[in-house]
Amino acid sequence: RGNFLLAKKQHNHSIKTFATMASATKFYDFKPLDKRGQEVPLADYKGKVVLVVNTASKCGFTPQYAGLEKLWKDIKEKHGDDFVILGFPCNQFGGQEPGSDDDIQNFCQVNYGVSFPIMQKTDVNGDNANPLFQWLKEEKPGIMGLKRIKWNFEKFLIGRDGQVKGRWASTTKPESLEKPILEELEKK
Repeated sequence: RGNFLLAKKQHNHSIKTFATMASATKFYDFKPLDKRGQEVPLADYKGKVVLVVNTASKCGFTPQYAGLEKLWKDIKEKHGDDFVILGFPCNQFGGQEPGSDDDIQNFCQVNYGVSFPIMQKTDVNGDNANPLFQWLKEEKPGIMGLKRIKWNFEKFLIGRDGQVKGRWASTTKPESLEKPILEELEKK
């Protein structure tokens, strides 16, 4: 139990994820990697409401980036920095995220004006799944207790207390999440 280091080789560069899966009890216990491979302590988001989304650039749901960006900007306008979206690119579903981290960033900004953080490409299922996603799936299984991500653009809502408050399928449009997000933001 305790800390361990997960490392794997992907697209000719090493990905390291520091995790405390065995002792993790909150979202804030994780430190995923940003687009440059630097740890991002999710403890930096303590007290905020966070929407976590696994993303892809060549998926039928990719236009949801526009909806996510609009949702983020609209809520940010009213609630400042109390809300954040974190995108986690993943290539596990039909090879729909084949590019490098730089390619992904460029695609998101040029095509959808994405300004919320896009993290380093990662796995969300299987033996090499990012420990954050392992925890998210344990905390909020899908339909019929499914403990895997079914496709790109699944969404998890994290409350101010660091607990998973909701999980939505790829087919759920970002704008339909405004109400549950605002409800979490009202909780102090």
